[in-house]
Amino acid sequence: MQKIFSLLLPIVLATSVDPLPIGATLPHPDKKMKDVAGMEVSFRDATNTKGLLVMFSCNTCPVVQAYQSRTIEICNYAKSRDIGVILLNSNEASRGDGDSFNDMKDYASAQRYNWPYVVDENSVMANAFGATRTPECFLFNSENKLVYHGAIDDNQNGPDEVTRKHLKIAMDEMLQGKDVAVKTTRSVGCTIKRLR
Repeated sequence: MQKIFSLLLPIVLATSVDPLPIGATLPHPDKKMKDVAGMEVSFRDATNTKGLLVMFSCNTCPVVQAYQSRTIEICNYAKSRDIGVILLNSNEASRGDGDSFNDMKDYASAQRYNWPYVVDENSVMANAFGATRTPECFLFNSENKLVYHGAIDDNQNGPDEVTRKHLKIAMDEMLQGKDVAVKTTRSVGCTIKRLR
């Protein structure tokens, strides 16, 4: 068992990535990604006048599913305040296991997404952002600078047990021209399934 673990350890380490630092500029703003609506969408396309919410998500993670009502709520909240929204599915190693493009289309339709839900081919964007979990959120201001990175809120179990809505508070502070008080929180969810 110890030999197997020592053989697997370098593979795990090879997939670790550093998170995008607060204040960093939105990576690859013009790279087109395939949306479930059949269009090619970039971050620039999805950005609105007050900023952009980038969320790494998927169809299959139980934590994503537990957060689904809160994901829809916060994405609609962002849109109502002129913050663009885009969700990315970076699970390249699970395309044949519930995270295919057709599965994404079905999932987005069932959830009534009215924002882009795109394929992150080969986890390129997940690597650029240093994203490791689903769901995991990155909030950018109107100057395309990262102001918040982390979880939607402080409780994965259910909305009734939440004591702090991290992402909503960060949006409100950003829109009020304030410095975001809590800039990073820990995302709790399934790991992004990279090919390597």
